[in-house]
Amino acid sequence: MPANKRIVVSYALCPDMLGSGFGTAHHDAFLHLKDAVNDAIAHAENVHVTCPRGTDYTGQPQLKLTPGSDTSIRRFPMSVPTPIPAHSFSGRVAMPGFLTGTGSQYYTPYSVEFQGEVYALFEHGRLTGFEGDPESVAVANRHYDHVATSLGIDRDFVHSWHAGIHPGCGFPGTARDSYERWGGSGFGNPRVLHFHTCGSYAPGEISWNVIDPTVTVDGVKLWDNGRLRIDNLKESNALMDMFPCAAQVFANPDDRIGL
Repeated sequence: MPANKRIVVSYALCPDMLGSGFGTAHHDAFLHLKDAVNDAIAHAENVHVTCPRGTDYTGQPQLKLTPGSDTSIRRFPMSVPTPIPAHSFSGRVAMPGFLTGTGSQYYTPYSVEFQGEVYALFEHGRLTGFEGDPESVAVANRHYDHVATSLGIDRDFVHSWHAGIHPGCGFPGTARDSYERWGGSGFGNPRVLHFHTCGSYAPGEISWNVIDPTVTVDGVKLWDNGRLRIDNLKESNALMDMFPCAAQVFANPDDRIGL
């Protein structure tokens, strides 16, 4: 990337996505929404995350909203809040049948798939192991060993996580057609929460993806089974009144996430 330039990356991968509610809802609406979500999490005492597959982790978020806490690249459309540091969280994360990269670096194989259930266990931002189907667990461990060794990075570092905030972010096709393509946009849908792991930096090199998360912030569900509950955010009514195009997207979410 050239120095001292404003870099904007489009997460609308094709004309259909650009012309959908994902690309046409007012950008400022989701900048304001990002700020509201950040504020709710930054001031929380406890966050608890679950999903139908068995994800269950909790912690006290230590989100510092400084200029360096988020990427310097400007996203269009804005589809995720600031990553939440994982060092104060512990629990388990259910894999959705695969592990894939983050788009930071490209390596071979970039993704691996599982035949059985796999759960990642972590404590205070450190991967402590995988459990589940033995053959699938072995695949996960080999993949982590390979990526960490070839890139010379901290294998077990779990850096941060965040969930999508743009219900118009429908992914055309299936993730298996191209995990690289899916991983570059699909995370913006509220049905997907993803972690940055393997490497002590964001976005790391291997992502964990939680499907249909429920994120409970101080006892209030901010995401509920893959739905962002904007009604539980301060001033959400005023925001939707100001941006009826965004309100329309929330009223008619695009549930396609490629899985």
